[in-house]
Amino acid sequence: MFLGIDIGTGSAKVLLLSADGHTLAEAGGSYAVTSPRAGWHETDPAHWWRVVRDAIRSLPAELRSAVQGIGLSGQMHGVVLCDGKGITRNPAVLWLDQRATDILPAFPAGSAERNGNALAPGMAGPILAWFAQGMPDVLAAARWALQPKDWLRLKLTGEAAADPSDASGTLLADRNGQWDLALINRLGLPERLFAPLHGSAESAGELSSAMARELGLPVGIPVAIGAGDTPAAAFGSGLYDDGAAQLTTGSGAQLIVMRNAPAAYARNTNSYCAVQNDGLPGWYAMAAMLNGGVALEWARKQLGLSWDEVYQHAFAPQAAASQVVFLPYLAGERSPWMNPAAQAAWVGARANDDAGTLMRAALEGVACAIRAGLDALRNNGIAPTRLRLAGGGSVHPQWQRLLIDTLGLPMDAVACPNASARGAALLGGMAAGALHLADVRRLAPAITPLGEPQGSNDARYQRFLDLYRRLEGWFDGAAACASTS
Repeated sequence: MFLGIDIGTGSAKVLLLSADGHTLAEAGGSYAVTSPRAGWHETDPAHWWRVVRDAIRSLPAELRSAVQGIGLSGQMHGVVLCDGKGITRNPAVLWLDQRATDILPAFPAGSAERNGNALAPGMAGPILAWFAQGMPDVLAAARWALQPKDWLRLKLTGEAAADPSDASGTLLADRNGQWDLALINRLGLPERLFAPLHGSAESAGELSSAMARELGLPVGIPVAIGAGDTPAAAFGSGLYDDGAAQLTTGSGAQLIVMRNAPAAYARNTNSYCAVQNDGLPGWYAMAAMLNGGVALEWARKQLGLSWDEVYQHAFAPQAAASQVVFLPYLAGERSPWMNPAAQAAWVGARANDDAGTLMRAALEGVACAIRAGLDALRNNGIAPTRLRLAGGGSVHPQWQRLLIDTLGLPMDAVACPNASARGAALLGGMAAGALHLADVRRLAPAITPLGEPQGSNDARYQRFLDLYRRLEGWFDGAAACASTS
């Protein structure tokens, strides 16, 4: 029995995985992300701990007593500043945070190319540089600057450690996920803040007796180093070969492609380290779109439709004839535009358009936004030939068909809810010596073919791109007006 723990942005999940790969129990809970100032996004790590503790204690006692190993996964990019025991003086700063925007010019030329990712304010490097200038007392008092799952492991074992998958998402590491000490020193950050790096499946230490009593778990079981949530999800859902690709839809959408070598630097996609283990691809390329299910949910509410009505009306024959175009950019956009000023819009409506045609346009707009991210990967020489489809926002057959035809790729459904926690549990099994890579491959979730492209949505996709490019400058002007009003 293996316990997987995943600390997400707004919720945490735990699950118990049997040695034959079945989820026997799971639990979770949510916590708040606070914004004490405009552009700030924080969470007190104590809230993570309360949710994780209560979720674990809610699992059946007889199953908890059989746990052999623990694995961890967590949201990436932000930072937790704490002392040697994990006690914090300041809330964790999350990947959504924008306070370090004005710090980005402090990074020396070529930093993005060396790291493999464009500079962004919500990553640990810029955040720590901001603390050095804006709250130096908090930085000076800290012993460690940790990622969320590493903070939790420190609490569980008393040992501080990090892994290349999370390090590669801080802007303070090289392409191999190793700390870039020259850059760290250039930014005036203390080297002592950065924990030793180990492989994701290695044991970082044993569960302490105090934590075992509090959680109702066996004393001394190994706790794996673990991985960031995206690479842990890839590990948990069966992406074990070079070129394996998956689209995950939720509030946003992520396209990841596993790689045996890091991708060339591109401003509008990302390249991070994967779970590090012999026999597995060591990197993944990613196009991350912020506006997936969140845009569809917004459109549905504005149009007063239930989800059953969405699919009934949006996929009616007459809806496909509409020429309305929807841009889904409610929260700006990352790949491919890297434009925080991008906005949402329906354009091209006529008197005979109704809620059904507008909802159809919203679905097509999200599909086209994902296609734009896919094309960004293709333009960087990364061209998957087949996609796995995962996530709760991709279960309706007609929506799946629209995605297949818009992306122009065959797809397979993978049934793997809570993939990050599952991947963490597998890593816990490996750290305990109870699982090996051959076992992990054998336990990969089953996939179900969804079909090949049957038509082409290229004309609508080109119309979508044309509209975005025509409005791109207008978005910038609207943002400028808002900032002066």
